[in-house]
Amino acid sequence: MRIACVGGGPGGLYLAALVRHLDPGHQVTVYERDAPDDTFGFGVVLSDETLGGIEHADPDVYAALAAEFARWDDIDVHYRGTVVTSGGHGFAAIGRRRLLQILRDRCTALGVDVRVRTPAPPVEELAAAHDLVVAADGARSPVRAAYAEDFGTTLDERGNRFMWLGTDLVLDAFTFQVLETPHGPVQLHGYPYSDSASTFLVEMGEDVWRAAGFAASAEGREWQPGESDTEGIDRCAQLFAELLDGHRLLPNNSRWQRFTTVRNRTWRRGNVVLLGDAAHTAHFSIGSGTKLAMEDALALAAGLHEHPTLDEALEAYEAERRPVVTSTQRAAQASLEWFEEVGRHVGQEPVQFAFDLLTRSRRVTYDNLRLRDPEFVARVDGWFSTRTGTDPAERRPPMFHPFRIGGMELANRVVVSAMDMYSAVDGTPRDFHLVHLGSRALGGAGLVMTEMVCVSPEGRITPGCTGLYRPEHETAWRRVTDFVHEHTGARIGVQLGHSGRKGSTRLMWEGIDQPLPDGNWPVVGPSPLPYREGVNQVPRALDHEAMAAVREEFAAAARAADRAGFDLLELHCAHGYLLSSFLSPVSNRRTDRYGGTLAGRLRYPLEVLEAVRAAWPARKPLSVRISATDWVEGGTTADDAVAVARALADAGADAVDVSTGQVTPDERPAYGRSYQVPFAERIRREVGVPVIAVGAISSYDDVNSTVLAGRADLCALARPHLYDPHWTLHAAAEQGYDGPGAVWPEPYRAGSRRPPTGRADGPRPRLELLRSPDAGATRHRRWRPGTDGR
Repeated sequence: MRIACVGGGPGGLYLAALVRHLDPGHQVTVYERDAPDDTFGFGVVLSDETLGGIEHADPDVYAALAAEFARWDDIDVHYRGTVVTSGGHGFAAIGRRRLLQILRDRCTALGVDVRVRTPAPPVEELAAAHDLVVAADGARSPVRAAYAEDFGTTLDERGNRFMWLGTDLVLDAFTFQVLETPHGPVQLHGYPYSDSASTFLVEMGEDVWRAAGFAASAEGREWQPGESDTEGIDRCAQLFAELLDGHRLLPNNSRWQRFTTVRNRTWRRGNVVLLGDAAHTAHFSIGSGTKLAMEDALALAAGLHEHPTLDEALEAYEAERRPVVTSTQRAAQASLEWFEEVGRHVGQEPVQFAFDLLTRSRRVTYDNLRLRDPEFVARVDGWFSTRTGTDPAERRPPMFHPFRIGGMELANRVVVSAMDMYSAVDGTPRDFHLVHLGSRALGGAGLVMTEMVCVSPEGRITPGCTGLYRPEHETAWRRVTDFVHEHTGARIGVQLGHSGRKGSTRLMWEGIDQPLPDGNWPVVGPSPLPYREGVNQVPRALDHEAMAAVREEFAAAARAADRAGFDLLELHCAHGYLLSSFLSPVSNRRTDRYGGTLAGRLRYPLEVLEAVRAAWPARKPLSVRISATDWVEGGTTADDAVAVARALADAGADAVDVSTGQVTPDERPAYGRSYQVPFAERIRREVGVPVIAVGAISSYDDVNSTVLAGRADLCALARPHLYDPHWTLHAAAEQGYDGPGAVWPEPYRAGSRRPPTGRADGPRPRLELLRSPDAGATRHRRWRPGTDGR
């Protein structure tokens, strides 16, 4: 094949070398517009996984890299005069210039035609003259830009400013420092990459950047190629003078930038394929750019070698790499947002701040850190125990610490989330509900929530939904609450709601959100807008008299819930049901005082909340579930959610249960691990109200990480509890914990230990397989100048 590679960065050069190494018959030309010494940037970080791939694919390149890597295990978090260290992480770094030199030398040895100071010909010419054109020309790729519509390119420019620098200070760990300046927080990302230098990247928000005076030397100037912002660099040196301790900051085309996340719908157009930053970018805070590019090169070279046609090779390349890149970008997005919002995190005590920072991407977790550095996790656990008033000697996992909502104390931080069962008859819960809720209460959760219990027949979602609008409903629910109180240590909460425009639909397994084939009842909403145009009914817009009647139905249901023995009441203002549809501008187009501005859209839900609060005993807590975003342009935003939560707390809500979406079928959620937790975290930090987090929280590790980092007070899990009613107690057993907050019912205590597996050594935790045999001995292995760190 004749292959043209546009761009002589690590990804392009490594691909060229691999292709020739696997098949010397290929003709490979690399076009690099800059000179060999024009490399911008400083050190690059590679993971053990990437290095393993390099070693397998080309031992010569691996040997050259391994001889010069700076290796270390620790992360140091400098915050408020304290350095908190976490070990066992395992990093390897090398200077970018040196990496490129090694790759160029390898290309030369293998016969690759590397043309430096040579801009590539137009992509149309290259595509016509070559079998394959590889665009490895960076985040601002001219090749990609030429076919942006075909690639489906989206560019998300972020708000923070950053400057990439070096220093002759050799840091002895990956170093994060957050300074609280008079203008706002400024953060450092730094790490060593040789025995004489470290990468030193300074980042801050746009508002901080301007207030601190950096804009004065950066804006309105025509920069010359390679020119650095010397005034800005001097100011950075002043800010970090204590850490630098007389060492210099080293420029290299160092100017203030904004990070841009690059995504493409496809990485291929005909015989032109994207690689590395041209195809995707991931925020530098997880150190992934060069890593991803070289992994792309490995996959593309393997695809070309293993498949008989170019089409098959490129298809295999993207099929292999896209899931990995998507996952990495999701983690990077969480990380960059953490640093964009670092001002919301300052104020924590140093040890919790460090844990919060280390787990920001949701890839590093409580359990992961416990394996890497048990001493660090024990320190954070001890701090948490002092905050919750428990005995540090108990060594409780964070999820088993108690928590108080209003006057009610929960034994642990686990909530069985409200899950519609669609198994009632005329609103009456049956034996199914007794077994369903009772088994989950026996399973150890601190709080068990009912499904949405409807306040009227017309307020049901489906004919199978439960209610609290008839005496027989109250009696049936009392049977459930009596069982929970008599046989378990759990509390049980009722979620009250009205379906609104999403009502009168089939049971979930018969067609979710689909109208009934017959027997439909009329639906209502704030405005005559159907949930799905042409599918669902057009709701009747509630007039003020009807709104008052529904408000009283909520109050009557609250009184019935108290008589039925519930411990907590949750008002359902989420997921597009009636009260949620008043809150969202997507579904509320009213022109009276109950529409328009957020204050107007809030008015009716607040009136209902106040009526429910008056009907519900003051000694019992009341929570409200909200959708923090509609996941659609023009809908509810995260800023709106903070304002809504503040208004609800002021009106008497003791906690806010933070969900998202399900308000419109046009939503485009950003799914991922614990993807809704950041919305809960922001409300907790800005409003100060206890929050319940939900949304793809699927493991006890997620719960421990979320609670210990201060992102939420409680975690609600749904599907895990469908899979395993005793999820909470099993989580305790798997963590080797048997103490307060995880009490087995006496009839079940004999099953409190994991049954034998048939293996002599028992099951081995999956994460432990990632740990090197000598990890314990080298947990605080730190880089020192003059050594290779091995």
